Amino acid sequence: MVEVATLSAPGSRADADDSPGTIPWCKVAYWEGRTRVGRLYEVRTPSLNIMGNTPHGDGLCIASLTAGPDYTPSEQAKKIKEKIGLGLVLYQDAGGVWVYNRADIPLFVNSPTLDGGIHPRSNFKVHKLPPGHIINIFDYDKARIYQRLPLHPDLKHEGPIDHNSVRLSFVKGWGQNYHRQEITECPCWLEILLVPVR
Repeated sequence: MVEVATLSAPGSRADADDSPGTIPWCKVAYWEGRTRVGRLYEVRTPSLNIMGNTPHGDGLCIASLTAGPDYTPSEQAKKIKEKIGLGLVLYQDAGGVWVYNRADIPLFVNSPTLDGGIHPRSNFKVHKLPPGHIINIFDYDKARIYQRLPLHPDLKHEGPIDHNSVRLSFVKGWGQNYHRQEITECPCWLEILLVPVR
């Protein structure tokens, strides 16, 4: 079982596009079901605020993202977006990548390094992150070890496996313990594409 802790969010400015010349350490995509909404957001500073609307600081504001004139969000997506509020803080340190949930709603996360075992890349569990809690969503040391392990030939794999991708859903969980089996069935979710570790 993964432990989560209740902590204060780290204080830092998080406007990813204000640091020209620095290399992004991850890219963030916001999705509603199977539709990506907005551009792929490059993160160049150590932390990024991802919030529902702008009054809560600088960073990625979900309310400002659009998917084009032909896209209409579902009613469920609209309701969840209204609840995101303060959202989350995504930040990186020497040991890995962390998420602090500063919203009043739960977040659900899966990642290649949240689970142990000999073949951690086979079936990722979805972990619930309550409001006010923080979790290490990607451990660089584990990722280096796991990338050297072959996938077990007897295990089932649903689609391609990205060893450097973390998925996070607002309010709704997915997977074997939930009604929704795939994250693409969740109304509002994030894909965090990390630069591969060396």
